[in-house]
Amino acid sequence: MFIPLKDDNPTLTFPIVTVGLILANGWVFYHQITLDVVESQRFVYQWGAIPYQIITGESLYGPSRISVYLTLFSSMFLHGGFLHLFGNMLYLWIFGNNIEDTLGHFRFLLFYLGCGLAAALAQVLSSPGSTIPMIGASGAVAGVLGAYIFLFPGARVLTLFFILIIIKFIRLPALIVLGFWFFLQLMGVMGGAISNVAFFAHIGGFVVGLILVKLFQPKWSRRRRRY
Repeated sequence: MFIPLKDDNPTLTFPIVTVGLILANGWVFYHQITLDVVESQRFVYQWGAIPYQIITGESLYGPSRISVYLTLFSSMFLHGGFLHLFGNMLYLWIFGNNIEDTLGHFRFLLFYLGCGLAAALAQVLSSPGSTIPMIGASGAVAGVLGAYIFLFPGARVLTLFFILIIIKFIRLPALIVLGFWFFLQLMGVMGGAISNVAFFAHIGGFVVGLILVKLFQPKWSRRRRRY
């Protein structure tokens, strides 16, 4: 198993959008944990993306504060627990700053939200009758990973590698680290895994990020050194 810790891929600009997204996700999670159990569940059902509601346009759980379609965006900022939040934000911090540096701040924000939207729609189409809320930044972050593996496949990533009793810190190409992550998502789908993991959202976001990054990349940034 690989857990990335940092990459050896310097940036030229401060990743203000990446930091802003991390703070926004952290603030929403803090708000979630300040609610009692009933209110927290209501919050998730109000702001999470529920596939059945997206398909039908109907709100299953009473009047909603926002359109059911806007939950495709609001759901990106909700998380099911600290580890869920930490894992997503770790990947966003390590790989998002380089994509933001390459695309520019505003383009990166649009790219991130676009990947998150595509990821959510992929999950909705895979289970249109589901009444379980989808939450998490995983789909949008997966788009960032797709962009990174396209732009910097050879960038070295400091990784914690562990299997059984073997624990090592090693530097591996991003192609291997992120390729292994994508392989796990495919295995989750092909194995018919039944869990609370939105594998189709991860795959959809990754593929869309892989494709869209070239369209979002401004001409001036294409001169940047690639690993």
